[in-house]
Amino acid sequence: MNLDDLNLLRDVDKDDMLFHVDNFANQLEQAWALAATLPLPDSHRHPRQIVVCGMGGSAIGGDLTAALVAGTAPVPISVVRGYDLPAYVGGPETLVVASSFSGGTEETLSAVDVAIERGASLLAITTGGKLAAHAQQHGYPLWQFDYKSQPRAALGWSFGMLIGLMYRLGYAPDLDADLSEGLALLREQQPEYAPGNPAATNPAKRGAGQMMGRIPMFVGSGPFEPVARRWKTQLNENSKVWSQWEPMPEMNHNAVVGIEYPDDLLRHVCALFITSSQFDHPRVALRNQLTYTLFLEHGIMADRFQPRGASLLAQMLHAIQFGDYVSYYVAIGYKADPTLIEPIVELKALMAEHA
Repeated sequence: MNLDDLNLLRDVDKDDMLFHVDNFANQLEQAWALAATLPLPDSHRHPRQIVVCGMGGSAIGGDLTAALVAGTAPVPISVVRGYDLPAYVGGPETLVVASSFSGGTEETLSAVDVAIERGASLLAITTGGKLAAHAQQHGYPLWQFDYKSQPRAALGWSFGMLIGLMYRLGYAPDLDADLSEGLALLREQQPEYAPGNPAATNPAKRGAGQMMGRIPMFVGSGPFEPVARRWKTQLNENSKVWSQWEPMPEMNHNAVVGIEYPDDLLRHVCALFITSSQFDHPRVALRNQLTYTLFLEHGIMADRFQPRGASLLAQMLHAIQFGDYVSYYVAIGYKADPTLIEPIVELKALMAEHA
């Protein structure tokens, strides 16, 4: 495996997933600017709860947003992945945000119909499709954008639009300044992770090398839980690799026991801890250190990633960027086209046969 072979990258990455990984900061910046201009009626400005409905790459933006504003938002923000809505979702004081990149996600469309039946306030974030048509038919706000990619490769849009919404609702007053810091950091870091920077000085390439031939496990706490989840799903979809994510400190009450059997397979696990000296609870920081050491003592490869930045948003963005580049290089290492998602396409076709 030679991740410094630019010809190999071009041969494997036939649909140029690298462009979207490189373009993360630009996506965020454009989404933020667009979100400031889109309709937000007075009826939507004071919800008692916000529920984001979505799947896959369209849902993770909701998880990241909820984690980001947990310390400032006066209302609960939850994410629903599925066809139905919990019983507590309903009435005009509940804002249901339907996030579907394609506008055709069947689970999200089903949940939107339930929200309509229950009289909830609705807002759609999409590039078009049935969801856009539904919003226009029923007269609720449509936040539509235009970007050509796989849903997971448009995280800057799904996340950027949602944090733009939180800012306009007054739930995160410092986001404007924090985003400016985060964008500058992403652009500063991008050359370090880019293919032209050799593996000897490229942390993303080195991280990918550690994961080759191993099953990655990602650990994150608090606002970095959804980042760990993002890393996991990017390894699944971009790299075609089985991986998992674990929340800290919860994993210290269950997963940490499962490091004994099957002993011949555990040497093929690679654990990566997201650690933030600024935003981890002090007891969580201790747990991360002790668990990291415990894994090494049991012969499980372990490493740590410390995101940069002063604000929480900047650190989250830096960690997302790093994980995206790692997943890209793991795909190249396995010579797997990082864009193709054939099992998902196959399952969608099979589901359509039973519509």
